[in-house]
Amino acid sequence: MDKSWMDKQRGTREYFEGVKRFVEFASLNARNGKIPCPCVKCVHSQLHPAEVVRGHLNNFGILSNYRTWTMHGESQSTTAPVEVRSSHVHENLNEYGNFGGMLHNLFSMHDMAPESMDEGPSVQQPAEDPSVQQPAEGPNDDAKKFYKMIEDVEKPLYKGCTKFSIFSAVVVLYQLKSLCGWSNKSFTLLLQVVQDLLPLDATLPKDCYGAKKIIKDLGLGYEKIHACINDCMLFWKQDANLEACKFCGVSRWKEQNTTSREPNNASSSKGKKKASKMLRWFPLKPRLQRLFLSPDLAGYMKWHATGRTDDEIMRHPADSEAWKMFDTKYIDFSSESRNVRLGLASDGFNPYGILSTSHSTWPVVLVPYNLPPWMCMKRSSLILSLVVPGPSSPGIAIDVYLQPLIEELRELWDVGVEAYDASSKNRFQLRAALMWTINDFPAYSDLSGWSTKGMFACPSCASDTDSRYLKHGHKVCYMGHRRWLDKDHPYRKEDTNFDGTQDMRLAPVPPSGLDILMDTESLDGRCLGKKAQATFKKRKRGEENVGAWNKRSILFTLPYWRDHKLRHNLDVMHIEKNVTDNIIGTLLGLKGKTKDNPEARLDLQAMGIRSALHLKSSVGGKYTMPHACFNMTAREKDGFLQVLKDVRVPDGYASNISRRVNLKDRTISGLKSHDNHILMQQLLPIALRKSLPASVTRPLMKLSCFFREICSKTLEVSEIENLEKDIAVTLCELEKIFPPSFFTVMVHLVIHLAAEAKMCGPVHYRWMYPIERYLSRLKSYVRNRAAPEGSIAEGYYVEECLTFCARYMEGVETIFNRPTRLIEGSTGPVSSMQLMNIELTQAHRYILFSSKEITKFIELHRKLVEEELQNAHRRISEDVINKHHMEQFCSWLRRHVVTMTDADRARLSDTIITLSRWPYETVKRMKHYVINGLKFRCVDDEAHRKTQNCGVSVVTEGGVTYYGVLTDIIELNYSDRIRHVLFKCRWVDVHSIRGYKVDEFGFPMVNLTRLIHRGDKMTDEPFVLASEASQVFYVADKREKDWYVVVKTKARDVFDAGTGPQRDDDDDAYTYCEHVPYNIRTNDSFDGENDNQGWARDDIEGMTIDAPVSGDLAVSGWDDIDENDVFDDEEDYEDTDDP
Repeated sequence: MDKSWMDKQRGTREYFEGVKRFVEFASLNARNGKIPCPCVKCVHSQLHPAEVVRGHLNNFGILSNYRTWTMHGESQSTTAPVEVRSSHVHENLNEYGNFGGMLHNLFSMHDMAPESMDEGPSVQQPAEDPSVQQPAEGPNDDAKKFYKMIEDVEKPLYKGCTKFSIFSAVVVLYQLKSLCGWSNKSFTLLLQVVQDLLPLDATLPKDCYGAKKIIKDLGLGYEKIHACINDCMLFWKQDANLEACKFCGVSRWKEQNTTSREPNNASSSKGKKKASKMLRWFPLKPRLQRLFLSPDLAGYMKWHATGRTDDEIMRHPADSEAWKMFDTKYIDFSSESRNVRLGLASDGFNPYGILSTSHSTWPVVLVPYNLPPWMCMKRSSLILSLVVPGPSSPGIAIDVYLQPLIEELRELWDVGVEAYDASSKNRFQLRAALMWTINDFPAYSDLSGWSTKGMFACPSCASDTDSRYLKHGHKVCYMGHRRWLDKDHPYRKEDTNFDGTQDMRLAPVPPSGLDILMDTESLDGRCLGKKAQATFKKRKRGEENVGAWNKRSILFTLPYWRDHKLRHNLDVMHIEKNVTDNIIGTLLGLKGKTKDNPEARLDLQAMGIRSALHLKSSVGGKYTMPHACFNMTAREKDGFLQVLKDVRVPDGYASNISRRVNLKDRTISGLKSHDNHILMQQLLPIALRKSLPASVTRPLMKLSCFFREICSKTLEVSEIENLEKDIAVTLCELEKIFPPSFFTVMVHLVIHLAAEAKMCGPVHYRWMYPIERYLSRLKSYVRNRAAPEGSIAEGYYVEECLTFCARYMEGVETIFNRPTRLIEGSTGPVSSMQLMNIELTQAHRYILFSSKEITKFIELHRKLVEEELQNAHRRISEDVINKHHMEQFCSWLRRHVVTMTDADRARLSDTIITLSRWPYETVKRMKHYVINGLKFRCVDDEAHRKTQNCGVSVVTEGGVTYYGVLTDIIELNYSDRIRHVLFKCRWVDVHSIRGYKVDEFGFPMVNLTRLIHRGDKMTDEPFVLASEASQVFYVADKREKDWYVVVKTKARDVFDAGTGPQRDDDDDAYTYCEHVPYNIRTNDSFDGENDNQGWARDDIEGMTIDAPVSGDLAVSGWDDIDENDVFDDEEDYEDTDDP
């Protein structure tokens, strides 16, 4: 059959005639009047009537590579029509997902589906000369993959199978393997058992390898690039064929059967050479293209421009100043809302999880910020870009491994890449920009090039960092926070309470991109390998001063990088952890953790300040170390730790912190980052109450408030500006209390967090919590300990394929539809019980009083009661009227509706009629119930539990908040038409100071023995609708019997998008539960109190030091410090918990 028409221009007579002949031919093999459509949009994935197919081909064109019409009856070897299996024969084979549509979207961006990028009318091309014979074209690689997968999608698993094709069976089974963490061996065994259960003609793969081959055709692949073992260079591009490093001369190959380490010494073994180091690179362009191949995801990629609420509240990076400034400067980029904004995150972890084995693997992960808050930080959205090999950390040489990614980012900025938008069904030129990096503090140094050690460790203050080397502590402290105060603040002129000097300096200005380029000009292009670093690690005298810079970051090769106001984020997660460790260790005097030790006292003496805390000579050559105002007595430590030991928080709120507390030794240890998060923001202020003087406690509470506010999911610019001022005062107050050794660089960095939040928005998109969780996931891929990086690459590759499939799957559990940990409704046994008349009336009355449709009847009845009582008694109180109204209303409403005329009753809604008839006396009774993302549990069921889910609070229309304890959960049934779940509680009398109060620090406190009623009277109101209840938990105050501090909580998986809360349905939620801030009075100033503060505690005898103290007590100056200590001092901050 003549097929030359396929090469003709659409709209020509030859093309129209050819389409007509093709449709006539294909119709010979039609089933149910439909044939597969081979147009560039349908790509055989859709069945249409012949006339529809003809229209598609005329309008959109036919697949140019479809030369043998096998899908429409043509044999591979002959042109005679034959019977073929069309996809419509097995319409139910893929009932677990639209895999045909998935393949159509997947391959629509390749040559199989060409389309003009312009959305307007197609441009007519000159007609080709029919006398010139066109060369025959075979299918390209993508087309071959496509046809093979189409065959698998359409082929039944076995003859007669109506539910599964080969493709759908493998995808569903492999999806379960991924979700449940099955090993390859267990999956192979499962396939073998399933194969035995199926008919003999079943074509299920026989092992995991065979299943993976089918899945991996959906993947985008990755490249392996050899690297120098000393991290000097990559063997790629023009250096791909080198046998040895051009910088250090070491061979690129591992040594085999030889101990020689001479340069250029390739292995003499006849076996295959193995690279000493290998970088795994996952090309970014196709992965960005794939973000737009799912119609739903493609729509979400434009959320930042089309779905975001634009007001004064920052909920997303798109609301931030940095994002808007970038939009303004680069209008050509921001004008296309589909252009992608990325964040880069990296950190090292031990893939073995064994402390005795030293190995550090560094994945580089990208975050697409186009997505809405409930999606962009989730595992399914993160993109693995690089896997930097171990066994050692690359350090500043990470730039060597970033080269492939940076080159792609430059191309994506300058040119972009053609992409297909499945939501709008058109093509566009996709571009991308890197906004900032996310990393802990050591990785901050590796990525930025600024050394985060020594005298200039703060990258924001840079060369203006205010630091002092402590001669006796052998550490650098970072104070000078008075520079951020208002110019006329009284603290600036104080000297005795600080470091002995006045401070009228201005706050330092962070270096701009241009400043950094100028400072690092002499460092550009130098080798960063380990051998090369040994030559420039220490600056020699007389050399050019480059400050704390040790390289020019490769990120500055991006054209726009210098224009960013913030290039690298300070990680709030690690800062909060280290600050909390400092506070806990110092208050409790924990060995190895406290910042108050004999060396710290000697440094005070050397500085000539706080003489009351200086070491004092004692008998026998010993010394007495006076107790400072922040040191706790044994009794105070017991009270502090007892609060933490006894605290019970809601299920899923935090780990069991009480297990970390040792009352016998008066210590607390083994805290993870999230434990410190909960301690700092919630429990520390409660435990500190009345443990120490208010002059010490209050600044620590203000610091807790700062972290609580800065970690909020929504921020207002005005609030952030207030936080900037408040934290400066708070840190100054801490300087007046704690010794200089307390102020490590991590404590100092707190001063910059508010400014960064103001610039870039909420910290949830810029801290390491989601990244650490993702690294933990990558760690789980390591099954072959001999090749951890290869295991990670292969595991991610397969999961990437499955994630794409999961977007199209139905009827099977995937990463997107996994049930959340808390499923709405009852989570325990359900029983039946019959309510007593009083309880039934109380519950029914609350339902009626809560219904807006009943309001007019409530007003009518109260008016009738009031008139009746006033006629009988001239003077009647409101309490008596309300009592009669509440006792009689339910019965009155039922009589009132029954006695209505038919016409009046017809005007009532079904809800009013149903509610007036009373509920059944027999109700469902539950012990556990989940609603609004919160789990509630009856108090009787918590006797032996470590968690507390019985705390309830309700806010009335008058603004009064009631607190109670949940005692029962029931469901009222109104004629099987309306059901309501009610909580029965013991409510605290919040109208009496014996039941409720607010202490001097602003903490709400309740006495759970002082109740507003017992619930045994008809007028009592023990019930509340479950939908109206909020959750609180109570922390016992050991100093006041029966009194508890109230802590309010919120569901952790709810986001404020500005148009109503959005639920996060991904199971990969943070281990973070947002809470309602206390009303701690952070704006109060206690200058006078601190001025007269005693540095030492007179009520406690000092501690005798056995070891003799020696050393020069002169004030340490710059002349006493080796010049190299300025840059090489090791700071004592802690890295993250190993994921």
